[in-house]
Amino acid sequence: MTVAEPANKLPRGVRRRIGAWSARLRLGRYLALSLAVAAIGAGITTYVLLTQAAFQLDADSVLILLNIDLVILLLLGIVIARHMVKIWSDRRRGSAGSRLHIRLALLFGLISGAPAIIMAVFSILFFNFGIESWFSDRVRTALSASAAVADAYVAEHKRNIIADALRMARDLDRQAGILAFNQARLIKVVNLQARVRQLTEAVVFTGDGKVIARSGLTGALEFEPVPPDAFRRAQEGEVAVLTSANENRVRALLRLTSFIDTYLYVGRFVDATVLGYSQRTKGAVDQFESLEINRADLQVSFAMIFVVIALLLLLAAVWVGLNVATSLSQPVSALISATEKVRAGNLSTRVPVTGPDNDEISVLGRAFNRMTSDLEGNRRELIEANEQIDGRRQFTETVLSGISAGVIGLDANGRITLPNSASSELLGMELDQL
Repeated sequence: MTVAEPANKLPRGVRRRIGAWSARLRLGRYLALSLAVAAIGAGITTYVLLTQAAFQLDADSVLILLNIDLVILLLLGIVIARHMVKIWSDRRRGSAGSRLHIRLALLFGLISGAPAIIMAVFSILFFNFGIESWFSDRVRTALSASAAVADAYVAEHKRNIIADALRMARDLDRQAGILAFNQARLIKVVNLQARVRQLTEAVVFTGDGKVIARSGLTGALEFEPVPPDAFRRAQEGEVAVLTSANENRVRALLRLTSFIDTYLYVGRFVDATVLGYSQRTKGAVDQFESLEINRADLQVSFAMIFVVIALLLLLAAVWVGLNVATSLSQPVSALISATEKVRAGNLSTRVPVTGPDNDEISVLGRAFNRMTSDLEGNRRELIEANEQIDGRRQFTETVLSGISAGVIGLDANGRITLPNSASSELLGMELDQL
């Protein structure tokens, strides 16, 4: 019986290869575990961001997030594919426990992957229902009514400023014969008209930009250049209505017909808060219309995003299922392989036991090791007993061969077991015939 050499007696090259293989195995496990954790984290992060802050993320942020998800998805897919290829290769080679490993892998893969698939399907359905509710008639009516109210507020101020500008222009034109040659009186009339009509600014100027008269508050106001289009419309006899850049004033420009190349420029403050609401309402309406136009693309895009999230969680769950299947099938496979070695006569075979004491598979492994240890001890005792019996036989034959008298040894059944040479001579038969 041969005894295996201790591990420290192995050649250095063999020990180095075993160590490198073990290091790669541990590195591969850590990498796969890191990818699985990263896939779960990326999937949950993407889902939370897209469901709670979908319209606060710009396109670049969403693209970066999806690229990270796709990279993790690809790497984890490669890890799982390698694992599946290894399982299938073991099955093709007929390795011990390979069929059980495949059945367990399929079972745990389906059990762990089903929740991810169900979550993805329901998420897509709920999102589509949410999209439909966003574009319902009630939402559309509410936004349209809000925009109409805001537009009506601004339109009302524009109509009022046009009416006041026309009345003030008629009053000035009626007194053009006096006012055109009396600037001081023109200034008084302009200030009086501004106060009566509650105008925050009123300016009379010529076509070359020279100011003839202005109201008292106008000097503190910020003047903005008159757009050429508004000036052209005033020259043609229209009332050009303007809004300032900061959207808190409404102004009107028109030509004074009874004066020579003279124009009236009046303005009034409007509620900036209301205008802010108006602008936000218009922005919401524009965004709503843009989303409604691209609703199909939006649904497809979000469906694809949810598919990526589902695949991340699915692959992570499948990886967990495969590892659980491997952890269950490996001890059984090792036990089957050890049984085959015992059947071939190698009673020194042992299975590694790494689980806790109360684990059923660990208990089975320890029982198998005790059994093979007992069998190996019994075989060793039988060999030793047989060697002792054979030694005693050889000693007895040696003693009997030196005796001149014939001696024949019989067993309990009367069969000859130990004749000496003298007995064969007395009986006239060969020893092998007795």
